[in-house]
Amino acid sequence: MRLCNNAVLVVLLARTVLALPAHQSPTPLAPGQAAANTVLIPVTVADTKQRLVISLGPDNFQLYENNIQQQISTLSTLDSPASIGILFDLSGSMTSKLNPARESILRFIAACNSQDEFLVVGFNDHPELIENFTNSADDLRARLATVQTGKRTALSDSVNYALDKMKNAHYEKKALLVVSDGGDNASKLSENEVRARARKLDVEIYALGIFDPYAATPEVRTGPQFLNDLSESTGGRLIRVDENDQMGHLAEQAANALRYQYVIGYLSHDLTHDGKWRKVKVKVNPPQGYPPLTVHARTGYYAPSQ
Repeated sequence: MRLCNNAVLVVLLARTVLALPAHQSPTPLAPGQAAANTVLIPVTVADTKQRLVISLGPDNFQLYENNIQQQISTLSTLDSPASIGILFDLSGSMTSKLNPARESILRFIAACNSQDEFLVVGFNDHPELIENFTNSADDLRARLATVQTGKRTALSDSVNYALDKMKNAHYEKKALLVVSDGGDNASKLSENEVRARARKLDVEIYALGIFDPYAATPEVRTGPQFLNDLSESTGGRLIRVDENDQMGHLAEQAANALRYQYVIGYLSHDLTHDGKWRKVKVKVNPPQGYPPLTVHARTGYYAPSQ
């Protein structure tokens, strides 16, 4: 884990650098503090132009658990290897978007940490494992070249299937990237069931939403809201694709958002092991001279049960 320092570093989603004022060094977690009581919350901060800002210090954040402000013990930046599941919509509605979507996935992989491992799940009316965990870009490219589109869309069932596969991940940091137009017309599981399960498993979910503004069916019209809720509740984000030729660039944005994060650590005021959901809210206070900033963080966590 790499601690923040006084150097100013702002990683732009377009891979350029913007110089902003320096910040105060963070306070590290004190030796001997019990790891079992320490809560770690990954946080992404962006400005109004969607540029990622990783030059802030602990004084620029406020964190609340169940509406009670917590004292931040440590703040670090993190670009450690991750296990990433890619969920690729191969339903009939994706036929015209297949090639740019496939290339966007390859650009996402190329922009990730070189040590990351990936699995790919394709889905239409049911999910299917295309490639199990690997860090070989050549293997992933070869397997993605074989996919075809057709049939209906079981998005909720497929997210649940991918979450099951993430149990075999080799890294502690885990994420899903969903590439889909968001319409679900074949799932057995409800959206609420899948949202609840995603929150339990500590997997950040990012979505590349290829939405049709003239969606003809109710399920396609409600798809964006499901993907947005799923992403926001886990600390990820929904990135909307307005034009197919933007898809590759936006996929790189998703990779950078996953890589360049803060990790806020704090000792919860509530030491009971009751297994209950605890709401978390992170606020950011930009230093003088910074543009307005937006923070993305998971909305809570489940307390240990024993």
